Amino acid sequence: MKELVEYIVRSLVENKDAVSVAIEESEEETIVRVNVADEDMGRVIGKNGKVASSIRTIVKSFAGKDRRKTFVKFGD
Repeated sequence: MKELVEYIVRSLVENKDAVSVAIEESEEETIVRVNVADEDMGRVIGKNGKVASSIRTIVKSFAGKDRRKTFVKFGD
């Protein structure tokens, strides 16, 4: 899952070296934290959050087989 999110986010931003993706897992949920450079945050969020929503949809469908709650959080 981490590689999938990194691939999607790196294809959107200009500063590819500033992209970091971390996965935090607990018994009930998985949190995917995405950090990018400040100037690229708008590209990842998109107008009205549409790009971020699309990324969340892809991640949730990918994680659906595990039947765990999965969240994607952008920024710190």
